[in-house]
Amino acid sequence: MEHTCPVTAVASLLSDAWTMRIIHTLMNTRAMRFCDLERALAGISTRTLTIKLTTLVEKGILFKTDDGYLLTPMGKKLKPVLKAMETFGKVME
Repeated sequence: MEHTCPVTAVASLLSDAWTMRIIHTLMNTRAMRFCDLERALAGISTRTLTIKLTTLVEKGILFKTDDGYLLTPMGKKLKPVLKAMETFGKVME
């Protein structure tokens, strides 16, 4: 197993805007179905959403249920990270 800086590992996971937006969208909701996520994420293609959701499930960030996608306990640990980014983004405005 490759040893990586923890900051680099998180940055790599969150390296694209769609991944962050998917996690952010699911942070304060119950499970969301694919079609609901697609509507909430204006501009994302069906293919991109499929790839991102599959990757996040494989990495243990999301869990797919009969009701849709939701954050796993590990995924929920990203909430403070994204909240801090959101707060900092507001300061930058």
